[in-house]
Amino acid sequence: MNILVEKVQDQVNNFTRFLVLGQEQAGKTGNDKTSICFVGKDKPGILYQLLQPLADAKINLTKIESRPLKSKAWEYMFFADLDGHVSERKVQNALQSLKEECASFKVLGSYPKAVWEKGRR
Repeated sequence: MNILVEKVQDQVNNFTRFLVLGQEQAGKTGNDKTSICFVGKDKPGILYQLLQPLADAKINLTKIESRPLKSKAWEYMFFADLDGHVSERKVQNALQSLKEECASFKVLGSYPKAVWEKGRR
């Protein structure tokens, strides 16, 4: 994609992510990320339980955010990025374990990690 404007941030460590959506899954490159969203079942310690399979498989969680559900007060949907491609066996196994404890679960996709050019963010 063409870059229209560079370095628009007001802080040097500020990053903006843009998504490119497609109909096909990106192939495995060996340097990938996977994005997921999920809603845990409402019980004590559920977030810890959901993330445990990732820790057990030594899969690095690179980002996690929560958003309140519009349909239920005090319940949240989580969006997370993790290292690895959904086609990798250890990622599949960890995500399957996570999914079993979720009220809702979706793999948003796997894609190559961003490569930052020297001197450019």
